[in-house]
Amino acid sequence: MAADETVAENRPKRVRTGCLTCRERHLKCDEGTPDCQNCRKSSRICKRGIRLNFIDIQTEQPPVMPISHEWKVHFQDESRDIASEYAGGVKRYAPFINTGTPMRTTISPPTPWSNPSMSAAQQHPHPPPPCPPPASHAFDRILSQAHRKVDRYLDNSEETLFMQVFVEEVGIWMDSLDPLKHFSRLLPFSSLSEPMLLNAFLACGARHLTLVNPAYHEDKALNYYDTATRLILASLQNQNRDTEICATTAIILNVYEIMSERPLQRMNHIAGARALLKECGWNARTGGVGGACFWLNVTMELLSCLRFNWAVAWDPDEWGVDVDFNRSCEPGGEELWAHRIIYILAKIANFKAAVKREDNSDEIHMSAETIQKRYSEWSRLRDMCVSWNEHIPRNMHPMAYLHPYQTTAKSSFPEVWLIKRCAVVARLFYHTAMVIVAQINPYPNSDMQEMALNHAHQICGIAAHVKDRGVASVALRSLATAAECLTDRREQEEVLDIFTKIRKETGWRVNFVLKELRESWGWEVVEPTLMQQSVPAALNQHRNQPQYSQFQPQQQEIELWQQQHQHQQEREQLQHQHQHQHHRRLVNPLELNSHAHPYHPHYVSAPQEHHQYHVQRLHYMQ
Repeated sequence: MAADETVAENRPKRVRTGCLTCRERHLKCDEGTPDCQNCRKSSRICKRGIRLNFIDIQTEQPPVMPISHEWKVHFQDESRDIASEYAGGVKRYAPFINTGTPMRTTISPPTPWSNPSMSAAQQHPHPPPPCPPPASHAFDRILSQAHRKVDRYLDNSEETLFMQVFVEEVGIWMDSLDPLKHFSRLLPFSSLSEPMLLNAFLACGARHLTLVNPAYHEDKALNYYDTATRLILASLQNQNRDTEICATTAIILNVYEIMSERPLQRMNHIAGARALLKECGWNARTGGVGGACFWLNVTMELLSCLRFNWAVAWDPDEWGVDVDFNRSCEPGGEELWAHRIIYILAKIANFKAAVKREDNSDEIHMSAETIQKRYSEWSRLRDMCVSWNEHIPRNMHPMAYLHPYQTTAKSSFPEVWLIKRCAVVARLFYHTAMVIVAQINPYPNSDMQEMALNHAHQICGIAAHVKDRGVASVALRSLATAAECLTDRREQEEVLDIFTKIRKETGWRVNFVLKELRESWGWEVVEPTLMQQSVPAALNQHRNQPQYSQFQPQQQEIELWQQQHQHQQEREQLQHQHQHQHHRRLVNPLELNSHAHPYHPHYVSAPQEHHQYHVQRLHYMQ
């Protein structure tokens, strides 16, 4: 022990006041003045200055030094250079931006959606869960390289066409809530050096062409889609994978599934992207590409959950959204308010799904305490919607509002004119939330019906007169929710015309929505074989309708239909097992925990040979 202390005392101490020249040459300085011994031997200039060691690398308001004409201070920060010599050292620092102008003493307050270094108390009324640093270092590197290098281009006319279609038709609605337009303006350049990302972009562009132009077939889109899927599966099996590239590719592939209208594959991609987002540490507080990917993924999941009346798998309270409406917002921060209404709508979707589960339970009668508890939660959600509408900036309210009798087209709905695309999307989500809130009131009454109809008219008025193609795709789910509240035949027919216009402009498949609306309005009679319910339930539904009031089936007919229905289900089950006997079973994407990857081989079988993709494409084309 004594020997160790003796060695520690004899060890040379670290020099604190040495010259900068020795520091640059990584030599020990003897601290001699005016010139040290090393500089005298090598005939170098012995530079002197103040050495600063930066411990706190993130600060919101750095200290301000008073300006003096008698002396000057030059700051020389070598911490990044030193950190670059260690594995993962640079990732501890935020991306460096040299503006070329001196620091101003007046510093504007940072906005919570662009400054991930803000404290939790400033962003949230309650502390958010801990999360990894939200910086997107891999994409910062890729984007900077894409802007510097100009030696890579698309040199194929077909790929150029598909990329143009993606940027001009698909990317515009993907960037509806992104002020920097990452998917349509920045990431296409990054894809030139990332084959996985490039094939996902080309798949979406080719898929859009097949929807709007019958001359194009889906073969090209499926080829790009299969290539991107194969690359992402192979990448996820690599421990040294670039998770951020994989997460972004998964989100773009999810857009492809939405355009192809395949719900199971779509929810698997959403679940896979969600797991990758959590692995990257991306959430509502993340800026740049990470924030754009997060909000696009949760928005697509929310719209899917609204359609199927599911709960959002990622708890909205864990997103990290700033829900303090009293905090002032600078002009240009409309995206923050759009993010807030998405958070509120997700909370409402989860409440609606929970109410459905309780209503479908074995308990026929609920206690008064349960109903009162449900009403308290309902009131809280309604108040959040009302408060959001009262606190949003003026430019998120309509610029003009014309009543139906004032419109030149003599529409059944008012003409609501909103200027910014982000404001249009936010208002659609707000009115959708209010419609659902009115529908799930534990104490339904005529006021709730009137409230739902009023907000439904607002949704139809926005969708009927909007000229922005980037909004049309997002408006489909809101328009479908609003159309279910309409009872007037003229209004119903005009809504169908709006869907037809959206289908012509975007190519999106809306036939299933039109069929569901006609059935809910009573325009079409639903056949028992098309209903996903038992035969007696279908018979009761037909019996309650006026045109079937005289229909009284015998018990033998009911039993015969039950047997036929059971045999048909057994045949379909056997056929399904035969087709997928060599494949692993897909898990429910909404039941995956935060550590599960639906793209992992344990959940999805990665194709091994090319002919498997060929068979898969034929299956999709049928």
